[in-house]
Amino acid sequence: MIIKNALVYTEQGSFEQMEVLVREGRIAAVEKKGFSDVATGEKVVDGQGMYLIPGLTDIHFHGCVGYDFCDGTEEAIEAIARYEAKNGVTTICPATMTYSEEILAGICDSARSYREKYGEDHTGAALVGINMEGPFISMEKKGAQNPAYIHKPDVEMYRRLQERSGGLIRLVDIAPETEGAMAFIREVHGETVCSLAHTTADYETATEAFENGASHVTHLYNAMQPYTHRKPGLIGAAADTPDCEVELICDGIHIHPAAVRSTFRMFGADRVIMISDSMMATGMEDGMYSLGGQPVKVCGNLATLSDGTIAGSATNLMQCVRVAVKEMGIPLETAIRCAAVNPAKSIGIYDRYGSITAGKAANLVLLDRELTVVKVILNGEEYGG
Repeated sequence: MIIKNALVYTEQGSFEQMEVLVREGRIAAVEKKGFSDVATGEKVVDGQGMYLIPGLTDIHFHGCVGYDFCDGTEEAIEAIARYEAKNGVTTICPATMTYSEEILAGICDSARSYREKYGEDHTGAALVGINMEGPFISMEKKGAQNPAYIHKPDVEMYRRLQERSGGLIRLVDIAPETEGAMAFIREVHGETVCSLAHTTADYETATEAFENGASHVTHLYNAMQPYTHRKPGLIGAAADTPDCEVELICDGIHIHPAAVRSTFRMFGADRVIMISDSMMATGMEDGMYSLGGQPVKVCGNLATLSDGTIAGSATNLMQCVRVAVKEMGIPLETAIRCAAVNPAKSIGIYDRYGSITAGKAANLVLLDRELTVVKVILNGEEYGG
């Protein structure tokens, strides 16, 4: 396959008119001048007037189309993977919720089984990891997490779950002010990404956590103390830590556009990771759904618990990119970096995904000028959903 005439997103973070050659599921070459030695009969995809971007990677979401990753079934992962791929999200690292170890172990078992059965070349988004969002969080900032299962940080519990998953846990979330949190971070930060989340931590506590090896912040601004001029809290500590990355939900509900723009000025494009935090209602009609065993009412893009707490989003990552660019004033080049490049780097899969580079998986998305998905190429083949 040759993709011609498209504006291709380059490793330098800009768009250039180039041609992309795909063979055997991989990107074979990217050239400005085109390919003169291509075999007769090579399939040509005309990208005239379109953008060609790498498939996106969502490292924090819970479900879609009526399924939740925490359903703990291969059927759920299959449905989620197909929906995400259809919408240009070609690699996924779905998140657990705050549950008992027994329930989390079942979720890890199903993910491992799915991964061992399909590898990374299944006809859907590749399952590349698990984001362990709970249960090592703060009761005071539990958000939509189930308080019945909140657990103090436990290294052995984490390692048992990591073993059950076959090493798939790429991120583990933790409230650093809880008992044993600093020791936990010191112990496991070399094995997985430690992300500060659902926390009442002040600036000093968060800074100590980063010094001990934490390097990530879960859904910035949500489920944490606000940033103020006298109490900058976790947000200020993260900004002062050069190697700390932060997740940002750009669905138009969780964070005001002005705060999104300020975040990019504060952290820079290389440190922001766009996520969807989507739940099972994504891709479905308005109505009643569930998240973490709790009922959720969904109306448009707004998902809430009975007490009004926002409970994830009903927006996929590609929709978040569109909102960021068209409604928040974020440059397209920046949005693609934060939804494709940065997340792949953050969980250690950039050697295979996240850019249009020779040798990487041919997971590509053609967008029209309105940023609507026109065509998805998955493992070198046009994807039909």
